[in-house]
Amino acid sequence: MSDSAGSGESGGVAGATQEAEADNEPPHQAPALHKGDDLEVEVTSEEGVPSSAKRPRMSEEEQGLEQVAKSVILHEETPSYTSLLQEDPAPPAQITGEPLQCEDGRVGEEEPVSGGGEEECHQNGDGGHDAHLDDGEAKPEEEHNGNLSADSPSEGQRLGLDFTQNPQMLTGSWTEYSNVPENYLKGCKWAPDGSCILTNSADNVLRVYNLPPEIYSYNWDLLSEMSPVLRMAEGDTIYDYCWYPKMTSLDADTCFLASSSRDNPVHLWDAFYGEVRASFRPYNHLDELTAAHSLCFSPDGTQLYCGFDKMVRVFYTDRPGRDCEERPTIVKKQGQSGIISCFGFSPCQSVYACGSYSRCAGLYCCQDGTQLALLPTRHHGGLTHLLFSPDGNYLYTGGRKDPEILCWDLRDPGKVLFSLKRNVATNQRIYFDLDLSGRYLLSGDTEGVVSVLDTKTAPPEGNEELLQPQLRFKAHWDCTNGISIHPFMPLLATSSGQRQFPSPGESEGDSASEGEGGEAVMSPQETRQDNALSLWWAGPLGPAAEGSQEQTTEVVEA
Repeated sequence: MSDSAGSGESGGVAGATQEAEADNEPPHQAPALHKGDDLEVEVTSEEGVPSSAKRPRMSEEEQGLEQVAKSVILHEETPSYTSLLQEDPAPPAQITGEPLQCEDGRVGEEEPVSGGGEEECHQNGDGGHDAHLDDGEAKPEEEHNGNLSADSPSEGQRLGLDFTQNPQMLTGSWTEYSNVPENYLKGCKWAPDGSCILTNSADNVLRVYNLPPEIYSYNWDLLSEMSPVLRMAEGDTIYDYCWYPKMTSLDADTCFLASSSRDNPVHLWDAFYGEVRASFRPYNHLDELTAAHSLCFSPDGTQLYCGFDKMVRVFYTDRPGRDCEERPTIVKKQGQSGIISCFGFSPCQSVYACGSYSRCAGLYCCQDGTQLALLPTRHHGGLTHLLFSPDGNYLYTGGRKDPEILCWDLRDPGKVLFSLKRNVATNQRIYFDLDLSGRYLLSGDTEGVVSVLDTKTAPPEGNEELLQPQLRFKAHWDCTNGISIHPFMPLLATSSGQRQFPSPGESEGDSASEGEGGEAVMSPQETRQDNALSLWWAGPLGPAAEGSQEQTTEVVEA
């Protein structure tokens, strides 16, 4: 059983096979999984990084600031989801356009933020730290979750996002990606508890970065380049990856993530030591191991959804191995065709959405995978990313080689409320993200520009009009493919890079590429390379930083 999974692990990090952008980049508390469940795999780390550097089992007592940041938000509870289908469901009526609504009208409950006196800490970085340091322990979940209603109007304010000015770059990581040629990044994702960042890159390595503690106290002049505390090497091109949604750094059993790579099973990685905890092995109709093109945990973390060609397979996180539930997306030649490339779960309904390379999205029932609606084919390219709004009423979709992000009104399935223009000229998966209030939609593009859209400016009726960004700024000199908003602080993480194709005729020693004195002259493409992870402050400046920090971003004319 474990041999087939273990065969996917290959030693070494640097020099792994690099794939072109079009290479199938098709782009929450469960019972704890333990090391050794179902397979034994040795993970090879980069030279010079001892195991002790791989994030020891969280020294909260020794690192006060880091512990405070974690204790602020590690009391999340995934809500119970109301079933979309009633006792007497009528799928045909829903497919023809009946509104998809919550039974009780609850909105925005997917990731409740702790209440009480945390708002000052979120806004001011150092506010409220002393109180937490004194008692040194987190408050019970009941105290926090009971103080905040899901539709609280201050939910967006708690993030402290301020896009009336350009975000300010704080730090990042770029040297890490310069050791291997063309080691561009392919995305970045904040951990659910906001304590660290996960990145994917062309060398088939997942890296974990801790959030620098200086950020909490506005000591930005002390910030240095970030270095990963953990590296997890897959055997081939990584198709998709995601955090366990109930992950909290104070509970080691919940600290894991999933990844899928070419010709390998789905791996669950321990986020403390970088070891493979377990694997899920999907097989096709020929009983051959097949790789998942997309991954997503269910909101309660008990299930792992995997996307394949015209098929969704659902694994249970407490049962590693090959046993799974198969949910075809085409039944009797009707349904959603193509490779399932991305997933999203509604925050208030028992519904999930699937995007596919057939340029369409479908809505399905979580209980049995029944198709509820198939949205019209409006995209120019295959879908690579989708997101539900916090109230569950809207679905945002984006595709490859597609210049638009579309906003669908799920109360009237098939209706597009508005679109956002962005420059996507490649097959690369380019992410976008929403803040917890659902107001701000952020996306990068192939030119390195980040666009910030205020969805509250959209007309209530919606006429499929093109909304203009509130702010556009140059985040990178190369493609900005990943963007992620911090769960509770006004921080943005962006990742950049793409495969560069030399111009015809370029070669070593070419006289056309040499200047006077035989010095090499960089081509325009080479000067645009920017493979880096960047951290941005998108909130009000603190007293220590105001007036002393210069704006480093470039405004882009709309």
